[in-house]
Amino acid sequence: MTAARVGYLATVGADRQPHIVPVTFAVLDDRIVTSIDHKPKSTTKLRRLRNIAENPAVAVLCDHYDDDWQRLWWVRADGAARMVDDKTMRERAVSALVAKYPQYVDDPPNGPVLVVTIKSWTGWQYGDQAGFGGRPP
Repeated sequence: MTAARVGYLATVGADRQPHIVPVTFAVLDDRIVTSIDHKPKSTTKLRRLRNIAENPAVAVLCDHYDDDWQRLWWVRADGAARMVDDKTMRERAVSALVAKYPQYVDDPPNGPVLVVTIKSWTGWQYGDQAGFGGRPP
């Protein structure tokens, strides 16, 4: 999962409607971090932020598709998300994102930072009939 370039953040708000968006992310210990960055958005009142405020339960999904199906895999991290106010955690999260994505070197994310505390990992890879065991790579 750590090498995946994009993740998909799934949230559900008080309206009980699922919402999923692609996100840049990094893994810090047993947490996933993401931030609202400078890429154009249709609004600054993002549904994912509102949903997390209403219901912190989220899932982050990463996958790899290849025409050689023996290389297929997916990993899902289920957990609880929160917006970070702590300066130290925010700096660690942004640093991890900058280290992973060269696009952030000159223009690091300056929007809200989300931290997902992972409760469980689930996944699959080709040939692993029992499911993806343990913490994914």
